Amino acid sequence: MRVVGWGASDVGRKRTHNEDSLLCNNDLTLYAVADGMGGHLGGERASRMAVEILEREIAEVRKAGLLAVRPEDLTRGDPHPVNALLRRAVVEADRHIYETALANPELSGMGTTLTALLFSTGYVHMGHVGDSRAYLYRDGRARQLTEDHSWIQEQVRAGLISPAEAKESRFRNIITRSVGFEPSVEPDLAGIAVQAGDCFVLCSDGLSNYITIDEMAQVLTGHFYRDVAKVFVDLANERGGDDNVTCLVVYAGNE
Repeated sequence: MRVVGWGASDVGRKRTHNEDSLLCNNDLTLYAVADGMGGHLGGERASRMAVEILEREIAEVRKAGLLAVRPEDLTRGDPHPVNALLRRAVVEADRHIYETALANPELSGMGTTLTALLFSTGYVHMGHVGDSRAYLYRDGRARQLTEDHSWIQEQVRAGLISPAEAKESRFRNIITRSVGFEPSVEPDLAGIAVQAGDCFVLCSDGLSNYITIDEMAQVLTGHFYRDVAKVFVDLANERGGDDNVTCLVVYAGNE
């Protein structure tokens, strides 16, 4: 299976600094979006550290041949070892960011979201912390793969507010889990069997706050995948561009 990704990132219409970072490594088949927090200095540093450490950790294990695991070699019900490797990379990023903030008072409170996809032997493995998102577009329909780690999403899950109310809430940007803000973090992990023709979208909330899942599917249906990340960024800016906006589009096709 051939996997290829395209990315775009923009400061938006209201911000002066871009605190988002993206990773699009087609050789490693590793893709990630990180949305930093903690002021422009800390946010930029945290998101950049997250994707750089993730890339370094995965490059090391792929070089050692530890990602070549076939699904048929696993005992039924056992966790996939690639998920464990992805978790370790996220935990390592958290530790480095947290320790850097402790050593540099001007970076106090910095952290970042991190949503990553790693392809290996017919599967895509996902690690997720925060409120950046991953979507799967298959057979003309899009669905969200991640669940936001945010205060407002907790209120929706508890039935205290509706999804429509959440979208308009001034508290929607309060996240409850991030990479680097605390000394340890537990990412959400998942493995999904990939079908030829699948398309994945990773984005910061600078895009997801401006587009519905149905609109996302329409854009993916009507454009070449290589152009879609830029189309999404432009759409977010046209609709206000209140935040930095970052998007990755990843296509899995036949060789």
